[in-house]
Amino acid sequence: MKLTDNVLRSFRVAKVFRENSDKINCFDFSPNGETVISSSDDDSIVLYDCQEGKPKRTLYSKKYGVDLIRYTHAANTVVYSSNKIDDTIRYLSLHDNKYIRYFPGHSKRVVALSMSPVDDTFISGSLDKTIRLWDLRSPNCQVGLMHPQGKPVCSFDPEGLIFAAGVNSEMVKLYDLRSFDKGPFATFKMQYDRTCEWTGLKFSSDGKLVLISTNGGFIRLIDAFKGAVLHTFAGFNNTKAVTLEASFTPDSQFIMIGSEDGKIHVWNGETGMKVAVLDGKHTGPITCLQFNPRFMTFASACSNMAFWLPTIDD
Repeated sequence: MKLTDNVLRSFRVAKVFRENSDKINCFDFSPNGETVISSSDDDSIVLYDCQEGKPKRTLYSKKYGVDLIRYTHAANTVVYSSNKIDDTIRYLSLHDNKYIRYFPGHSKRVVALSMSPVDDTFISGSLDKTIRLWDLRSPNCQVGLMHPQGKPVCSFDPEGLIFAAGVNSEMVKLYDLRSFDKGPFATFKMQYDRTCEWTGLKFSSDGKLVLISTNGGFIRLIDAFKGAVLHTFAGFNNTKAVTLEASFTPDSQFIMIGSEDGKIHVWNGETGMKVAVLDGKHTGPITCLQFNPRFMTFASACSNMAFWLPTIDD
């Protein structure tokens, strides 16, 4: 089944899970699409089975809190940032609920975490104005320490060869992983918008596009090679400067974002036209939204988690 405008318009909430007492701050699908794991401000980690459509396990990180949870390539392991006590990144085995390793180094809250799609490296960005590159096998920062101004956002490209850093909400810098210390090989300057700051940066799965999320009322789609702004998407509610996650569909064709009024807006990335507004009946702002990498389903979250399915076969 192929994603089309009509199929996207037909998506409806198939299941709602009320496992959390506070907002879900992040979730991540496993690469095979069979599970999704969430982190919440209530200090819990919930693992869901996407095929059976039910929660499988709940773990807690009460002492340190949990945010920005990401699957690694090893089965049943995740990395996540802390939002209490310290700013250490933690590497957890879900199998026995034990920490495998800690990654200390950041001196302020970690606001971006991206796992390499191909190996054990990951990058983190922090309010201490550094971006660091790590390897799961070593507790020491591999390379790092750029000093961007302002809040850094960062992400790997789908081949794991380069990563992009959003700096000071006005520049995208591209780095080659093999020569990270030589500085960026490309820098794209955007028009600065003082009304909001950048909150996220993602590559499309074909590597040709970069999606910049903000805590304002718009998101931007840029050409990953030239840095030109292709489209600016707006018309969704975000009056309280909430960090709303924007995502590509796995075919790189559509862009989606939630809003503070519980609706999901979908655009065609090529034409820039809005193709759907879906009502998730969420009780709060949709802070997290991602399409399953393998199956025709997506998830959205406020303090509740919703699984969506299409209602037509196109």
